[in-house]
Amino acid sequence: MSSLIATLAERLTPEAARQPAAAAEGRRRAAVAVVLHEAPMPRVLLMQRAERVGDPWSGHISLPGGRFEPTDPSLLATAIRESHEELALDLSTMRLLGAMPSLHPFTSGPPGIEVTPFVFATEAVVPTVCGPEAVSAFWLPLDQAAAGVLDCTYTYPGTTRTFPSWSYEGHVIWGLTWRILGDVLAASR
Repeated sequence: MSSLIATLAERLTPEAARQPAAAAEGRRRAAVAVVLHEAPMPRVLLMQRAERVGDPWSGHISLPGGRFEPTDPSLLATAIRESHEELALDLSTMRLLGAMPSLHPFTSGPPGIEVTPFVFATEAVVPTVCGPEAVSAFWLPLDQAAAGVLDCTYTYPGTTRTFPSWSYEGHVIWGLTWRILGDVLAASR
C-alpha cells in the first residue's frame, strides 16, 4: 500500500479524464472524486450525505460528487463542481491521476445512472467545510480496508438483501462507494 498513488499514477491517464463529456444517449450520469492521501498511511476522503427527501443516497457514506449538469463541460468538471459544493474542496490544487471505469449502482438511485470516479492525490490533508448536502467528512484508512480489518455486511433497509461493506468509526461504507474503492485498491496492486 505504500506506493498506492505512484501505482495508480502509472495506470491511470489524466489526459483521458479531461475529455469533454460525450452524449449521454438518454442515460443519467454523475461523477465522484476519489481523494487520496498517503501520509502517514494511504487513505481516502469520504463524507456522510445529509438526510434529504428524494435523495436515494440520503444519509449514506459516499465519495464527494454528484449529477452531471448540461452546463458542465465534462464529467471531470462535474466532480470538481460537486466536490466544491459539498465539502468546499478545491480539486484544482490536487494532482489528477485519472478516471476509473464508470459503474452503475445495484440499488437506490435513478435507474440507469452511470457514475464515473476521478482519482486525485493530495500531499496534505485538505480542510473540508460541509455544505448543505454533507453532514461530515472523514478519512478512511485504505490499508485496513484492503487487509479485511473493516469487513462487515450491510442489510438493505426493509429487505433481507445483504451487501459486503466496511465499518469504520460507526460509518458503514457499502454499495457503489465500496465498489469504487475496491476497484481503486485492485488497480493499485
